[in-house]
Amino acid sequence: MKPTGPIPPAFAGQQRLTIGGEDAEALVARAGDTPLFVYDLGVVAERVDVLRSALPAEVGIHYAMKANPHPELLAGIAPLVDGLDVASGGELAQALAVKPAAEISFAGPGKRDDELAAAIEVGATLNAESEGEVARAIAIGERLGIAPRLAVRVNPDFELRGSGMRMGGRASPFGVDAARVPALVRTILASGAAWRGFHIFAGSQALDTAAIIETQAATVALAARLADETGAAPPLVNLGGGFGIPYFAGDLPVDVAAVGAALGDALATRPATLADSTFAIELGRWLVGEAGVYLTRVIDVKDSGGECFVIVDGGLHHQLAASGNFGTVVRRNYPVAVAGRMAEPATQTASVVGCLCTPLDRLADKVALPEVAVGDLIAIFLAGAYGATASPAAFLGHPAARELVVQGNRRT
Repeated sequence: MKPTGPIPPAFAGQQRLTIGGEDAEALVARAGDTPLFVYDLGVVAERVDVLRSALPAEVGIHYAMKANPHPELLAGIAPLVDGLDVASGGELAQALAVKPAAEISFAGPGKRDDELAAAIEVGATLNAESEGEVARAIAIGERLGIAPRLAVRVNPDFELRGSGMRMGGRASPFGVDAARVPALVRTILASGAAWRGFHIFAGSQALDTAAIIETQAATVALAARLADETGAAPPLVNLGGGFGIPYFAGDLPVDVAAVGAALGDALATRPATLADSTFAIELGRWLVGEAGVYLTRVIDVKDSGGECFVIVDGGLHHQLAASGNFGTVVRRNYPVAVAGRMAEPATQTASVVGCLCTPLDRLADKVALPEVAVGDLIAIFLAGAYGATASPAAFLGHPAARELVVQGNRRT
């Protein structure tokens, strides 16, 4: 038997799984069938509340849309946060439906000219990733007769220790090396473009509270150093995010109260060059990951070589990350349960496998479950981030998963 991660607090301790106060089977009936992602907006609102109470007042909250761009979920998040961060022209169009352009920023190392033009025309901020991108944006702005709003994404000379994906302290396609930033900012200022500040992102999926605190302090110091070398204060410093959530056995949540208190201390003593700057934290996974549950129906239960396989109608084509094939080095198990019998004691060890013709399609590997029968509903938790849109949905021609948003209630 292999361990699973902890069931998120919003769903732990139940007899029968409810999401947003509604029974899982009733939600499937409302959606029409499985496989089904359900997102609880009450959980998201609660996360925003917790973060707001922890962060200094001068730090805004931005939502990184790539974590989950579902339109109804996005519409629910937009009024709760101070900004949306997008990574494509398609995401920009979605964001504009729920937020004014002045509250949208656009990052990504491969922005096409049409994407740059679209952002410039509406007045969104471009987080420029290279000198070449800045030159193209300035030229497009001149052609359109619009001063582009330009920030510089900085490739910092440090990394976020213990992060799942380290984005700093090394050669990278993302951002401009810190040593080259001052000259680039001076080019932006000389062009007449609207200078918007820095976007500094050092890593993601970090659970080490001390490492996050250390990195945020280093980020504030780097922003001050770059401002001094540039000779211009940044209007906004996007401190990145990187807060992880506990997917696997032994994982512990980030202490956001400690992070917020330390960031408050860092900002209270920040250099004068940042005195008039505003700040933001950019989070995706931490805001929405725990709000989602993937529900999939048991189609068959079989024995092979003394092992039990629970075969479901979903799989990695919807929930790639849970299968261990989305940036995971060692295969570990997301929290999983039989939705109708969550409190029953485990009586067997079984692997939950999907419907695809590949041995990679394994949603849970040798986990402890109660007796499972055909027709049961299996719940895979932590499905609110990097699920449907981060998975190979067209593989083998199976239908896309359904998605449902429920309003839920804040528990705080």
